[in-house]
Amino acid sequence: MAMNVVELDVIRGAEVHRQPYRYIVGDGFLQKDKIDSLRQDFPGIDKPGFLTVQDVALRGTFKQLIEDLESSEMAKALSEKLDLDLDPLPRLTTIRKLSQLKDGRIHTDSESKLATFLVYMNDAWNDDGGGRLRVLNGPDDFDDMTAEISPVMGSCFGFRRADNSWHGHKPFAGERRVVQITWLRDADELERKKKRNGVAQFFKGIFGR
Repeated sequence: MAMNVVELDVIRGAEVHRQPYRYIVGDGFLQKDKIDSLRQDFPGIDKPGFLTVQDVALRGTFKQLIEDLESSEMAKALSEKLDLDLDPLPRLTTIRKLSQLKDGRIHTDSESKLATFLVYMNDAWNDDGGGRLRVLNGPDDFDDMTAEISPVMGSCFGFRRADNSWHGHKPFAGERRVVQITWLRDADELERKKKRNGVAQFFKGIFGR
């Protein structure tokens, strides 16, 4: 299947990093002629946190982006890099537009997640380091890093979850557009995460303003 929005060759040509865990970083993952329409079609989200694709109205080129990310071709391209067969696994795709200062704390991801891929969609990023994703060597120090990814339009980061897959970003509050797709161990876990995310967003709507 031909990709509508993404450039899979960015994944296929990416260097595989194995320390401190297995990951790839890329630029130009979004097709240049689709960026304007992606910007226009990005969902009108007015609350912080990740929302599942079922929680927002998908349209136009942004909907095509989600279809590309959830495709078998995408899973197979990333599988080659992460040495893990992702295609048969259930996917959880989430979208974030707004970040809070409490977001980005250092973590590894839960064991229910086998691999995650993020694509950023911000026009520019001028800051003091806040909001830039870091690949970290441990759980305690944002400056003990091996890579840093600026969340600009078309930059991407994919990794295989491990007990030491530490990552996060220094505090940032404001607009920080990102789409994240995660491959999970089983379908039951997918439903649990969707339900948990829906409950969390419900309470954020009540208490988060």
